Amino acid sequence: MSCTALIPNMTAQAQAHYLTEHMPAGLFGGVGVDEDRVAWRLSPEPFWLSPATLAAIEGLGPDLLRFYRTLASLYQRSARGTAPAFIAEDLDRGKPGSVIKLGRQNRLKSDIPRVLRPDLILTDDGFTAAELDSVPGGMGFVGAMARAYCELGYDTVGGTFGMPDSLAAMLSALAGTERPVTAFVVSDESKAYRPEIGWMAETIAERGTGTAFACTPQDIVFTEDALFARLPDGREEKLDVLYRNFELFDLPNVPKQELMLYAARHNRVRMTPPPKAHLEEKSSFALLHNPALASTWRRELGDTFDRLAAIFPATWILDPRPVPPQAFVHGITAAGEPVRDWMQLVPLGKSERDYVVKPSGFSELAWGSRGVKVANDLPKDEWEAVLANGLAEFEHTPHILQRFHKGKRVKVPYYERKTDEIAVLDGRVRLCPYYFVIGDDVRLGGILATIAPADKRLIHGMSDAILAPCAVREGGY
Repeated sequence: MSCTALIPNMTAQAQAHYLTEHMPAGLFGGVGVDEDRVAWRLSPEPFWLSPATLAAIEGLGPDLLRFYRTLASLYQRSARGTAPAFIAEDLDRGKPGSVIKLGRQNRLKSDIPRVLRPDLILTDDGFTAAELDSVPGGMGFVGAMARAYCELGYDTVGGTFGMPDSLAAMLSALAGTERPVTAFVVSDESKAYRPEIGWMAETIAERGTGTAFACTPQDIVFTEDALFARLPDGREEKLDVLYRNFELFDLPNVPKQELMLYAARHNRVRMTPPPKAHLEEKSSFALLHNPALASTWRRELGDTFDRLAAIFPATWILDPRPVPPQAFVHGITAAGEPVRDWMQLVPLGKSERDYVVKPSGFSELAWGSRGVKVANDLPKDEWEAVLANGLAEFEHTPHILQRFHKGKRVKVPYYERKTDEIAVLDGRVRLCPYYFVIGDDVRLGGILATIAPADKRLIHGMSDAILAPCAVREGGY
């Protein structure tokens, strides 16, 4: 949808004032009166992408869809014994039997996440995908920001309603009905996302593309025939879709989770993302780069394999099991020697440690950059401890070692509240495109840019960062 300025010819300061005043209050978890709407650095304009960058991001969506479908198939085949056993072993490691059983249910075997969000680090050569998130936050955040920037006349990627309309189309395709009834179930562990999820649900209802509610697990009502959502006014609505906004590692703390999962398993409701923890593992990057699987991936993915291998950073599972005398870890050296023991990496100087270490997935530390350690930021003793800890936790919380790619330096204007002036941030960028799976198609609903100061090693939503929707023009990044 093309965007028309409500008030044309505004100065940059006036645009920043407008954006501050027109972000939905309370949506983003700010603190204090002035930060209820904006608790980050605000740019008076979108983050500008070049047409070539947008084309590459648009092309990535179908590749990710094919990757998820192939990964789901390989996992099931591995579990049955018709593909290498280590695929399922690596993806299941550290999970309780009940969660593994969920992921192997025949009823859900072909299900994949329907919202795909990679974290793309913009580099001098394009971008690299630091990780994938199949239970992503930020949908309402991006949707509300895109709407506000569109009101200034900026044609953001996806347009004014790209996020809620794409989500509604995905839900409709999943349910097989034109205007499904959806409950976005947000657990206490994920409660910070309730306001933005509520905004998405309300916008879908306002747009007439479905009936949607943001609720807690306690609001779900189970019967043998269906699931219902109990609304604040006491009414109960029969559900077509349950959107799972809670993590599988947190299942024991989610009220009524057994009833919700039973309903999904018996086709009383469609659940997305599906309860398949193996599709949420960063270890999948290591599997893609495993040379023992190269011919399998190439057979399944075709040219998609080469494209994904180029943007998924080299990744290894920190596996402490001994390597046979005649073998070594593929693709990594230390002081010019093949690596046979991960602790060979300890003596490397900081300039040689272009790696990050992070939990693979099934952990409260596996999201929001909580468990990420950047190797060349650490003194030698801490680097040694990080490696030793990752190896020690192999059986219950597997960790990965991943090649670290430094982001491209960019200059982005932002509004300095203290002086009421426009300043410029020297930063690095993470791009988060939101893809919605609609049948066999993928729709790009919007892109969030997070620009962190250049001296920050990790790029995430901090108060010193600029967060903005993306738009396209010649000369963009």
